[in-house]
Amino acid sequence: MKVVSVLLVTICAALCGIAQAKIISSSESHYVLQHEATSVLPPEKLWLRLIEPSEWWDPDHTYSGDSKNLILDAQAGGIWRESWDGNSVVHGTVLNVKTNELLRLDAPFGPLQALAVNTVWTITIEAHVDGSIVTFDEVANGGAESGLSELAKAVDFVKGEALSRLVDTNAK
Repeated sequence: MKVVSVLLVTICAALCGIAQAKIISSSESHYVLQHEATSVLPPEKLWLRLIEPSEWWDPDHTYSGDSKNLILDAQAGGIWRESWDGNSVVHGTVLNVKTNELLRLDAPFGPLQALAVNTVWTITIEAHVDGSIVTFDEVANGGAESGLSELAKAVDFVKGEALSRLVDTNAK
């Protein structure tokens, strides 16, 4: 089943225009990731999709198992939060917003929170002839015991999948 899931993500990535997905650098205490894709949506419409993570984030990568529990308050100091059945988690805090262009979060998603890792995720959107180019840049720093070199691979996969879902307007 996992092989089929990985294959489907790979096919979707190819069809959705992934131009670049890579781990730029990693060590036990640091990683830098970058993903880039094209979208048929103009920046204004892609932005509206971006700030509604319940519409594109994979429910398999939530604590509740349901992406409908995600909200993003897209203003400095706002949060990317998941709330369900009296439970909640902050996935990220908004650091910088340039509407239709840039969203930057302090975002130690998933296991990075428990490791006290500092993670900055910058999402940029640029106009392109056929729509938009969107880039995910992520930088994480933690102690040497964080094991970020191994975690970088998992985060790279999740963020690549997220970008594919963001630019695939049929993904729900």
